Amino acid sequence: MILTTKRLLLREFVEDDWHAVLAYQSDPRYFRYYSFTQRSAEDAQAFVHRFISWQKERPRTRFQLAVTLPAEGRLIGSCGVRMVANDAVEAELGYEFDPSFWGQGYATEAARTMAAYGFKQLELHRIWAACLAENIASVRVLEKIGMKPEGRLRENRWMKNRWWDMLVYGLLESEL
Repeated sequence: MILTTKRLLLREFVEDDWHAVLAYQSDPRYFRYYSFTQRSAEDAQAFVHRFISWQKERPRTRFQLAVTLPAEGRLIGSCGVRMVANDAVEAELGYEFDPSFWGQGYATEAARTMAAYGFKQLELHRIWAACLAENIASVRVLEKIGMKPEGRLRENRWMKNRWWDMLVYGLLESEL
């Protein structure tokens, strides 16, 4: 599966992608909103392998794609939609990007493309996403693609020795 945007190519993960994943997941800025504080080669390989295994599901319910810059073929992140079952009418949207490419609109472009794929090809009715309330950049991405705030889960996630609030956003097919 390949999806293209004005500036990006979203494609299936391949085994060798773990090198690029490890490079960006080793950036100290990456850890800000994650519970872990370091990543190993084994972690990156497992991360990529999980997405490769999803490609073999029949029927397929999870689509996490490598986001690349087509001119260089450089992997700069991932973005996807995940359903809980093949007859689901909703899916969760998720993404992560190399901190070196934050603030350039790539996450918004990829997330908008994956949402459109979910509504048009997967015939979803609703797509939702959750993020840490303090992750203002992620909140902006969700709002830029048209997602509406649906709630705040107070002190819902324990990590880094404290409780964090989660925000839930949703987008209906009729709103795209």
